[in-house]
Amino acid sequence: MIIVFDAKCLICSTWVQFLLKHDRRRVFRFASMQSSAGVALLTQAGLSVTRLETLLLVDGERSYQHTAAIFRVLHQLGFPWKLAWIIWPLPAFIRDGAYRWIARNRYRLFGSSESCFLPAAKDRLRFVEDMSEII
Repeated sequence: MIIVFDAKCLICSTWVQFLLKHDRRRVFRFASMQSSAGVALLTQAGLSVTRLETLLLVDGERSYQHTAAIFRVLHQLGFPWKLAWIIWPLPAFIRDGAYRWIARNRYRLFGSSESCFLPAAKDRLRFVEDMSEII
């Protein structure tokens, strides 16, 4: 599974750091939307790179966005994180509407960095830079 994220966004980078810490089975790989792999995956999913309002979870031929992506990621982390599904019954327009509002305002609310998030040396192989690295 590949998670495409905004590496200049501080909350997005914090989310990736959280996943690196809690993904004990190492099921996730990461591609920043600033990388050629990230751009290609976003384009395949029909998403705009310039006005991205979601993280993208790519699982084989399927992809997920907004809260559907978040729930699937947390489910993969196991207990207690998969308890987030308790929120799933909320209508998608409410969950995803709140998600999109936060995503649109992420730089103002949480800040941004002039440079992209760089993983620690031990995690670098989990980051995909171009499509040739995706098997």
